[in-house]
Amino acid sequence: MTEQQELPIAIIGAGPVGLAAAAHVLERGLTPVVFEKGPTVGTSIRQWGHIRLFSPWQYNIDDAARRALEPTGWTVPRPTALPFGSELVESYLEPLAALPEVAGALRFGCEVLAVTRHGLDKTRTKGREVTPFLVRVSGPHGLEDHLVRAVIDASGTWTQPNPLGQAGLPAPGERAARQYITAPLPDITGAERGRVSGKRVMVVGAGHSAANTLLSLGQVAKADPGTRVLWAVRGEGSAQRLYGGGDLDGLPARGALGSRLRSLVEDRVVELLTQFTITSLKTDDDALTVRSETPDGEREVEVDVLVPATGFRPNLDMLRELRLEMDPAVEAPRALGPLIDPEFHSCGTVRAHGAEVLAHPEKDFYLVGMKSYGRAPTFLLATGYEQVRSVVAAIAGDHQAASAVRLELPETGVCSTGLGGTLNVPVGEQRVTASATIGYCRS
Repeated sequence: MTEQQELPIAIIGAGPVGLAAAAHVLERGLTPVVFEKGPTVGTSIRQWGHIRLFSPWQYNIDDAARRALEPTGWTVPRPTALPFGSELVESYLEPLAALPEVAGALRFGCEVLAVTRHGLDKTRTKGREVTPFLVRVSGPHGLEDHLVRAVIDASGTWTQPNPLGQAGLPAPGERAARQYITAPLPDITGAERGRVSGKRVMVVGAGHSAANTLLSLGQVAKADPGTRVLWAVRGEGSAQRLYGGGDLDGLPARGALGSRLRSLVEDRVVELLTQFTITSLKTDDDALTVRSETPDGEREVEVDVLVPATGFRPNLDMLRELRLEMDPAVEAPRALGPLIDPEFHSCGTVRAHGAEVLAHPEKDFYLVGMKSYGRAPTFLLATGYEQVRSVVAAIAGDHQAASAVRLELPETGVCSTGLGGTLNVPVGEQRVTASATIGYCRS
């Protein structure tokens, strides 16, 4: 074994996919080191712990993690039960992180600032593939540089929400309006209830996160009729995609989500505003004025609370010195981008994929999990687990295992083809339907 092969494998992020990567690395007898910006595992998930996933436990537990946990007497959650985000952390991630071999790899409070090659910037080619990676981290002991043999970036996108304005830009006045804007997926029926009850609340977005928030607001509005709920769908989007496949959906909770939301709109509990492009936000002492362009001309709507459900984007700044090939539209690995571009794959269909699809010119560097999807809006944890199984096999030199990708997931029922019709998508060895788990794997 060479000196470089004896170095650890760096994993960025201690969420479900990052910890799954660590479990696969350990199972192959290799050494992981996991850098987590937050103080605990599942830091981002804890921020939406009040949300129930619509994917049951059977799709939320990685196989290598299960194999590591079962000998400890760990209680396996009921496969068909739908966990809350807090249960995903407490019943799965925390026990996994407590395993001595995993616990020894975790580095909390460590933000990765940059990934590069030791002694080589992006322009240098000679000896690049046999040169260790250098991971620069800001942590409890200040700035530290770590040499590693490979890097798996599972840092997600939760901390990088998309702005509310048009064309991917913040709306003029968006920063000044922060006091009126909630975090994504606020706890509407719990901690944030007092903020929205009896108020004029606008939710902006057309994904599953928007649906979840609107359903919670519907509960509040029925209890307090003074609550006015507006749902703004930006650009040329419509609500039809989110209404989904109903009873045809392989995940009943996901199908029911769209059906319940449709009922709220039809019953006028929720007022739907389509093709609502926000052009500016104006604040005063009492309310927020949302200015927009619509098919009927300019419009101003006064609200008390604005809830962003506009999706997220990856932080690629820390990867500037690496040689990456990214899809120009969705900022995913180039080979994956066309498979998940929401303009052409509105239901999130994507064939099973692993190291080959996720590879970059920078050997042994991989984006996995939600970050691998870039700006694309739909993702399932099981997809990330198959990604890291394949990626770790490739890093270990087991190319046969890396290539043997297989993933079977439930159908969404009905998907838009972008051709004015609908398409029932079959589930098979090389074609899967990967849709979002509410909150963590966002829309």
